[in-house]
Amino acid sequence: MARHELVVAARRRARTGPPARPARPVRHAGRGPGDGPGRTTEGGLLRAAALLLVLLTVAVGGWLHAAGRWPFEPDAGPPPTVSTPPPGLGRPVLRLGPATALAVLDTLPVKGRAAKTTYKRSEFGEAWLDADANGCDTRNDILRRDLHKAAFESGSQCVVASGTLAEPYTGRTVDFRRGAATSAAVQIDHVVALGNAWETGAQQLTPVQRQSLANDPLNLLAADGEANQEKSDGDAATWLPPDKSFRCRYVARLVSVKAAYRLWVTPAEKAAMVRVLGACPGLPSLPSGYAAHP
Repeated sequence: MARHELVVAARRRARTGPPARPARPVRHAGRGPGDGPGRTTEGGLLRAAALLLVLLTVAVGGWLHAAGRWPFEPDAGPPPTVSTPPPGLGRPVLRLGPATALAVLDTLPVKGRAAKTTYKRSEFGEAWLDADANGCDTRNDILRRDLHKAAFESGSQCVVASGTLAEPYTGRTVDFRRGAATSAAVQIDHVVALGNAWETGAQQLTPVQRQSLANDPLNLLAADGEANQEKSDGDAATWLPPDKSFRCRYVARLVSVKAAYRLWVTPAEKAAMVRVLGACPGLPSLPSGYAAHP
């Protein structure tokens, strides 16, 4: 019986052939071994997420710019305290307490320039007064302060005859020798140029206040003659010291002078100041060069 069944099974296999093999999957052109519906979906999600991130960045940046908070500005710290000294020659209009230059800059009004048509140097008084009543004119006071090994004219404790300047605007060393042909090598620069001061609020000062501004040691630096001439009446938007390492201190001084004499800044000037001070946000402002009066 078992042998008969084996014979019947063998005859059936002979008629039907061997069992069929399972069909191979069809591969489409352009896909690699790991490609498939799952991989395609994953790539699409990543691209969509990247696009969404870009759109969010643009939207947030636009909102911050519209709100005046873009580009980001460093923390300036608290504003300075302000006091008004009694009027008189040799006194600033305002005295500011300790604060960063950025914080003081935030207190300055921002306006366009006033007309310069009525500007005359004489509006700021005679050049190089003895504003602090120390017996020496302002030019010699600044030369004595800024020159290394300053020597005086024979028989004088005021008139500077020679010295060496570590020049702040160019970074060079400049020798000073008093004389018709040599004195111009070192000039006394008004950090806030008087022409610029006239256009940004000095017209509203009293004559005595303008004289104080023109002679305040805070607003004066001994400088290379050529650099001083190149600067002319430029503000921070049009001129900065060629020596980049001095720019932070220069702008901090500009801001301090403008605050002490109630001057304003133009929009372009403030933008330039913010760019410079952004590299040194903790740099302090400077006090007036005049001694405080009781």
